[in-house]
Amino acid sequence: MIPPPLLHALRAYLRHLPGGPGTPQLATRLSDYLKHHPLTTTARTVDGAVFPVVTSDVIQRYQWLFGVWEPHLTAWMRSRLAPGDLLVDAGAHTGYYTVLASRLVGPAGRVVAIEPSPVFHQALTANIAANGCGGNVRTVNAAVSETPGRLTFYLERDTNLGGTTAVRPRTVEATFEADAAPLPTLLTAEELAAARLIKIDVEGGEAAAVRGLVPVLDSLRDDAELVVEVTPRTLAKQGQTVDDVLEPLCDHGFHLYRLANDYAAASYPAALRRPAPPVRWRMPVTEMSDLVFSRLDAETLPSKP
Repeated sequence: MIPPPLLHALRAYLRHLPGGPGTPQLATRLSDYLKHHPLTTTARTVDGAVFPVVTSDVIQRYQWLFGVWEPHLTAWMRSRLAPGDLLVDAGAHTGYYTVLASRLVGPAGRVVAIEPSPVFHQALTANIAANGCGGNVRTVNAAVSETPGRLTFYLERDTNLGGTTAVRPRTVEATFEADAAPLPTLLTAEELAAARLIKIDVEGGEAAAVRGLVPVLDSLRDDAELVVEVTPRTLAKQGQTVDDVLEPLCDHGFHLYRLANDYAAASYPAALRRPAPPVRWRMPVTEMSDLVFSRLDAETLPSKP
């Protein structure tokens, strides 16, 4: 067992000296330790947000250990959202990006956080309140899909709560049902017209979510951008491909970029030190990836549009 004072000191070393000697190896060892010896505690992110966490879950573990989740995407969102903007967070989970965006867009901006799980939606609303973000956030307890209906969701393992999906995995620890609808029907006309950034992280449902958006793509503001997590293996289980996500967006004038995203703990020190911007992507997308769609035509998306 690692004594608590030493554990906190090692965490501080990772956070404040990510370029220090041995940080990738230390990150791996501490992450493995926290997974198998979970803490129930509170995490404070580098942006000052607080979240209750149990470190057996990877998202919560990284929030406590590194103070950030998906550092490249986090840094890019910081560069894109400005006061007065509107973020649509489809697949908001417990609110990491919702709370981040709420602070970035300020009192004049808005966030619409959409989450199908009743348990995660309850945690989402609690985290919004705990971080004083209720004034500019609207939550929706529903799933994003191509057509209205009812979907069953599956939790494969409790060490990755963010992997909850409507595509049945090999093993199932828990299930729930949720209402589903196209994204434009979950938003008001004003929210849709104002959306600066639409984030879609729906664990295999991204092709359906994009198809539901197609009728309104041309009515989005000129500088609107989308970031979509694609999961090729989960899409394939449904008889779909990554092209089912890419083609509708590219056909409507969006250019494809890819964000670095490595879930290995060893990758986090370097990512914290130097997060990478989205780069133009012309290769096949064969693994889980965060893809950015922008009408800007460049090799690397600038930090500010």
